[in-house]
Amino acid sequence: MSKKHIWAGRILGGLPALFLILNSAISLTKPPFVVEGTLKMGYSEATIIPLGLAAILSTLLYLIPRTSVLGAVLLTGYFGGAVATHVRAGDPAPLIAVPILFSITFWFALWLRHPNLRRLLPLTSDNTL
Repeated sequence: MSKKHIWAGRILGGLPALFLILNSAISLTKPPFVVEGTLKMGYSEATIIPLGLAAILSTLLYLIPRTSVLGAVLLTGYFGGAVATHVRAGDPAPLIAVPILFSITFWFALWLRHPNLRRLLPLTSDNTL
């Protein structure tokens, strides 16, 4: 396991994780634009705090090395809900693609950092980059 892979995985996973934590923390304060967007997507205002807490908790689990795979699984489910919401709202493809790209980024970052995950999900025939 090279240090380059480990650091690339940390950076690649850390940047979207930081964005998600900041975005979720802002949502917990329920500013008007968050309430308006939530209502526009068909959810009640009461869902804002539980969704924000779920995102923060899942992201924190992702950032802790021992629970990173569990965090990635939870984040994949979270982003799956985001994809379903955007599809239901009739949003354009780029908005639908964003949560998919976040999930791919989180998993690829884990793949770079964890040799066991490389064996489970080989991306090359010889399991090297």
